[in-house]
Amino acid sequence: MSLSFKVVLLGEGRVGKTCLCLRYVQNSFSPDQESTIQATYLDKRLNVGKRSVKLMIWDTAGQERFHALGPIYYRDANGALLVYDITDRDSFTKVRHWVKELRKIVGKQIILVIAGNKADMEKKRQVEEAEAESYAQSVGAVHVLTSAKTGKNVETAFLELTKGMLKQANAAGGPTSGASSSSSSSSSAASGGSQRGFVDISNESQQSSKSGCCS
Repeated sequence: MSLSFKVVLLGEGRVGKTCLCLRYVQNSFSPDQESTIQATYLDKRLNVGKRSVKLMIWDTAGQERFHALGPIYYRDANGALLVYDITDRDSFTKVRHWVKELRKIVGKQIILVIAGNKADMEKKRQVEEAEAESYAQSVGAVHVLTSAKTGKNVETAFLELTKGMLKQANAAGGPTSGASSSSSSSSSAASGGSQRGFVDISNESQQSSKSGCCS
């Protein structure tokens, strides 16, 4: 039996959410990846043990002006990957906001993984791993250090999230309601192995700086 889970990526702008998605789904990386100014949908099929799983991944815009639109995409999510940049302390501080927001809108049942991205930039680190690990444990999340550039622990982050959602689904006797409802809501965006679609959430021009968000 195949299960479908809706996953949302949250974090401040330029922490590398899109780069993590593309590394995981397409095994590609671009240092000049534009910042997301719309919600991006990707899907990924994988096997965990004997279970076939489809992840429906929503990569949301991190810029402050888009924050109010977040609930449109994560209201029925089964899991969330909360991303911060290890070289930017403010991006880690904002993770606390996202956790509170998710639990307010979705509930405490949502599975959380916190990813400290840009692990390849260790010399510029501003967030100590022990501090991030401690915070993750305090909110019942798994903490993983990732690098979209090198691919370090990218699969691990999504696998940990998937295992958590599977465990919850098994305890409940099947997929959560969020998984089934998200299947219908995202079927118009994409279907099949690993495809990509877009949902516009802004009337602004889709041109953005090419300084790169993933470095």
